Amino acid sequence: MNREALLSLSPADLVALILAQQAQIEALTAQVADLQARLNVPPKTPDNSSTPPSRGEKPNRPDHSPKKKRRHGRPGVARPLAEHPDRVIEATLDACPHCAHALAPADQPGIHAYDHVELPPIRPVVTRIHRHHGICPCCHRRVTASAPEGFAPGSPFGPGLCALVIHLHVTQAISFERLSRLLGEVFCVAVSEGAIANILARAQQPLVTAAVPIAEAVRASAVVGSDETSARVGGKTWWQWVLLSSTAICHVIVPQRAASVVVDFLEGRRPEIWVADRYAAQDGHGAARQLCLAHLLRDAQYAIDEGGTVFALGFKFLLLRAMAIGRRRPDLKDSTLRQYLGDLERRLDRLLSGAIPDTPAARRLFNAMRRDRDDLFRFVIRRDVPYTNNACERALRPSVIFRKVTGCFRSHWGAKVYAAASGIATGRLYGLTALQALANALAGKPVMQAA
Repeated sequence: MNREALLSLSPADLVALILAQQAQIEALTAQVADLQARLNVPPKTPDNSSTPPSRGEKPNRPDHSPKKKRRHGRPGVARPLAEHPDRVIEATLDACPHCAHALAPADQPGIHAYDHVELPPIRPVVTRIHRHHGICPCCHRRVTASAPEGFAPGSPFGPGLCALVIHLHVTQAISFERLSRLLGEVFCVAVSEGAIANILARAQQPLVTAAVPIAEAVRASAVVGSDETSARVGGKTWWQWVLLSSTAICHVIVPQRAASVVVDFLEGRRPEIWVADRYAAQDGHGAARQLCLAHLLRDAQYAIDEGGTVFALGFKFLLLRAMAIGRRRPDLKDSTLRQYLGDLERRLDRLLSGAIPDTPAARRLFNAMRRDRDDLFRFVIRRDVPYTNNACERALRPSVIFRKVTGCFRSHWGAKVYAAASGIATGRLYGLTALQALANALAGKPVMQAA
């Protein structure tokens, strides 16, 4: 407003204008203070947070790399020869290439053996079924031969081809369009995108049925780990949970990220130890909890990056010592592990008895460890408890790749089929390949069995 406009205002209007400007100034001042505080906050990186490595900034390599040290020689390793080759060619000489003297096989005892590996021409095996029908000459009724076992009418695609389609789509993240082209160009099978969708839809029921005993095996386990990641389903953000034990891996894709997902999955069961990060929805599902030390290590590094030196640095070294004990645990005696546990507890007592840190991140970590200190070192004397939640993160990594490559799921049933295909990961625990696990599931056979 200009001077003339201000002079034309009444005293009441001037007071209202000044109060409005004062409120705006206070809001802007608070915003400036918040932005200035953010300038001093260290950036989130894969080293100090759960930011995935793909989103971290990678440094440029120097133009002139330093001279590499000379590597010590070591014996070479060749590809092992096939145990049972399909064909053996004996390459012998009829005559000496130098003097033309005739040679017999007995004159050539030495052999230089090597394998030549090649793929045969790939073509589908097409079986034509003729179901004969006619009129019975006795009762004059129409009769039709039954379909041979394993060759029921309906879909022309056999279980092996269906398992391959699901394997390529689920584990290799090949979209419908590229999968249709791949099947035609490599396997000489014409399969449309709609046919691929129908194959997946028909596989839903047997895959879901095969996932039931897998989920039950996880519920019955004494130690269960869990983690979650986002998933896009029908244009909306859902959440994919993984719950695993040493014998089974189960995936669940649902719209919520709340603790109710785990409660519904457990169906009243309560494992002895629950291994997870510090996300609130992961707490309270087991009789006791083991926190992931890898997550805590990144939190400690972030506190150090923010300026925390005393507690954060000491806590980082304590975590590294605990993880080193975890790696050596198979070679240590129970009595030694109990001594190590007492040493870790005493070191933690000294850290938590110090002054409260000044920096926000270190202070939050300090208060959290005072609250959750009992959940740090349960793995030391429980050999079946891991000290990190990395197994869950490894189980979710294929899902993250699938999400990035395909954009996730257009339908709810597609997400359900993908989650039910967790039998692939469980089958690998028993030595099954992805194709074997899928073939077992589609045929109604158990996945949790050795190859």
